[in-house]
Amino acid sequence: MHQSLRLHQIPQGTWATVRHVLPDTHGQEDTLMLRLLELGFVPGELVKIMAAVPGRDPIAVRVGHTTFGLRRYEAERVCVEVTPHG
Repeated sequence: MHQSLRLHQIPQGTWATVRHVLPDTHGQEDTLMLRLLELGFVPGELVKIMAAVPGRDPIAVRVGHTTFGLRRYEAERVCVEVTPHG
């Protein structure tokens, strides 16, 4: 069984699969949630932290064939499961 984490918690260079994007603190879809989904952070998509400095922003995240810079608070909203990728 694989461990479920938030995107910002996976080690650099590790592949993970998006499980879902969290709504806001009131359980509602918000602009950030919709933006992350539009960028490709959808269930089943492979993601990988390409570069990150502990405690600093932004984080370089690969989703699909594109790399994005995300702030940690944005990456905290993406739930992932670390999975082998070959």
